[in-house]
Amino acid sequence: MSKPPPARYRTTNWSSYNAALRRRGSMLILVDQDMAWLAPHEGRPGRPPVFSDAAIQFCLSVKVLFKLPLRQTAGMVASLLRLAGLNWSVPDFSTLCRRQRT
Repeated sequence: MSKPPPARYRTTNWSSYNAALRRRGSMLILVDQDMAWLAPHEGRPGRPPVFSDAAIQFCLSVKVLFKLPLRQTAGMVASLLRLAGLNWSVPDFSTLCRRQRT
């Protein structure tokens, strides 16, 4: 018993095919400018955290989404913030490593 020959597909509309491939490679990341990037002062003893939990969660989401190490995550978040026109500081890899547990 032999297999049937595989179906053969031919592209007839190359302009829409190329446009679909370009759309597949596009990416949209929305950064809310009203997000509290810096942590509020809590009034507890000790050094207060610099970055809010939302900022750490954003960075760690980028890390998981693109499967990056923490140092590369900090660089990518910095470039995303720069592209968004935001002049916010980015947590370094040791801060992300320490705060990802909580």
